Amino acid sequence: MNDDPGTAPAPDAHPDATPAVPDTAPELFTWEFATDPYPAYAWLREHSPVHRTALPSGVEAWLVTRYADAKQALADTRLSKNPAHHAGSANAKGKTGIPGERKAELMTHLLNIDPPDHTRLRRLVSKAFTPRRVAEFAPRVQELTDRLIDDFIEKGDADLIHDFAFPLPIYAICDLLGVPREDQDDFRDWAGMMIRHGGGPRGGVARSVKKMRGYLAELIHRKRENPGDDLISGLIRASDHGEHLTENEAAAMAFILLFAGFETTVNLIGNGTYALLRNPAQRERLERSLAAGETDLLDTGLEELLRYDGPVELATWRYATEPVTLGGQDIAAGDPVLVVLAAADRDPERFQDADTLDLARSDNQHLGYGHGIHYCLGAPLARLEGRVALATLLRRLPDLRLAAEPADLRWRGGLIMRGLRTLPVEFDPGHPAAESDSLSTL
Repeated sequence: MNDDPGTAPAPDAHPDATPAVPDTAPELFTWEFATDPYPAYAWLREHSPVHRTALPSGVEAWLVTRYADAKQALADTRLSKNPAHHAGSANAKGKTGIPGERKAELMTHLLNIDPPDHTRLRRLVSKAFTPRRVAEFAPRVQELTDRLIDDFIEKGDADLIHDFAFPLPIYAICDLLGVPREDQDDFRDWAGMMIRHGGGPRGGVARSVKKMRGYLAELIHRKRENPGDDLISGLIRASDHGEHLTENEAAAMAFILLFAGFETTVNLIGNGTYALLRNPAQRERLERSLAAGETDLLDTGLEELLRYDGPVELATWRYATEPVTLGGQDIAAGDPVLVVLAAADRDPERFQDADTLDLARSDNQHLGYGHGIHYCLGAPLARLEGRVALATLLRRLPDLRLAAEPADLRWRGGLIMRGLRTLPVEFDPGHPAAESDSLSTL
């Protein structure tokens, strides 16, 4: 059943109305920028839509901020994913990609390769993300969601990142990969270190990647001797049946599916919940729709949350293989290019009232999961987890509210992802709706 647009309230304006576009070039990659990068991106779209800048690592790259340019760049075969095309120094090359992946021999994954290898590996892995396979996984996602809420619901407060948004996709992707339940807490610890970025001990990310690499090598050997109905076993079977998947490729694929398959969903759930809490009219509209047994607004609403403040701020690295002109700007061969998805998805030339959250937005071809042959392979699973997580939170915790001032919240440092470090909330543990209520309609 469709949500009735005739009786719906108007979309909320951004709670802290987006400031006017700055008069001068904004400073990028500060803590203030991390909290709200959208005014700076508005300036770049207007004044320097393809903008060369020095990143915090010291590497220089081009930022692409307009929607039309971004969509073109994401599908442009002259922009390679292979770091070998980076014309920078060896030191600069080591500062792109995921920390530690090069030393751990985890480079041969979908985010670092081009066709034909990309085509071959994606075909093998895509079998795990068919609509049928994802639908079969829905009960497990619901079970995990309810279990995590059960763990904190009697307290009346929680950190929704640490207690909910973070563990849910970790346990889900571990199940999908075939990581035994008794080993999944180790993965949770390693993953936690990986998403802290600058907030953890020096070198912590690389050490966690190394530990994960060692575990995956051991797990691949065990699965080869005793395969199951899981993704790692499927990768091994493909390798054994002439698809030429090496052990390093299998380990790298498992690693990137875990890495890319959990942090994006952590941020989708965290950013999405925060946006709903900050836009009460939109949240109330979604709650009414869910209470009436409808799912249409949940579907369009999830896409709007991906557009409005999505989990991936910049698409992963690309490198020009030849001179390229993009948005009127000449880019030299070997230059790194970063497509700013967050800026493109707020482009007023593409989206009406782009800074407004409208859960019923129908014209919403956002770039939150990319575009072209590198479109996010795990998007169906992430959407499933996001839909179940947000709908279950709203149903079981209808009086959910922020337990901190928005200005006191901190966003994680990092170049690619956008997500909150913490999301403290309060609620009434005795509310009748707090009992587990599986979403059979999903």
